[in-house]
Amino acid sequence: MEHTRLVSPGSFCWNPDCPDYGKVDLGNIVKFGYTKKGTPRYRCKTCGKTFVETKGTVFYGRHHSPETILECLALLAERTSLAAIHRVKGIKEETVLDWLREAARHVEEIEALLLANYHLTRAQLDALWTYVGHKGEKGGIQSRTTGAPSGEGPSSTSTRGCG
Repeated sequence: MEHTRLVSPGSFCWNPDCPDYGKVDLGNIVKFGYTKKGTPRYRCKTCGKTFVETKGTVFYGRHHSPETILECLALLAERTSLAAIHRVKGIKEETVLDWLREAARHVEEIEALLLANYHLTRAQLDALWTYVGHKGEKGGIQSRTTGAPSGEGPSSTSTRGCG
């Protein structure tokens, strides 16, 4: 069975009218300088169209750096409010929400590819995202202990509610 693999944006042509559209590693894509902001550009030798490295990513066409976008998304993941991000980073709440929507769209595409091509279950995907969320730390989330610090659990003759 052939699996779809995730490839870098600079390894295939993005032009749907090109005969080599979407074909990976044909040798038709060459480096073609940089944008004013320093983003690498590529050119297809078959159709002559150029495109930037961020095409097809959350960062494509954005005015802020990838570092700023990732930092704001990380702050959202840590439950920082949009108003707080605006105060601290000076970025409009609507802009951060746009980034979040785009990131969510990419996650949905990745999940669809994984479900279709690798026959993963929802539980396996949840485990994957948990792993990603912990940046690969082994052990995951530690569970809270329910016993008393001394090791003795609450007794059945507890005096809760008295007083």
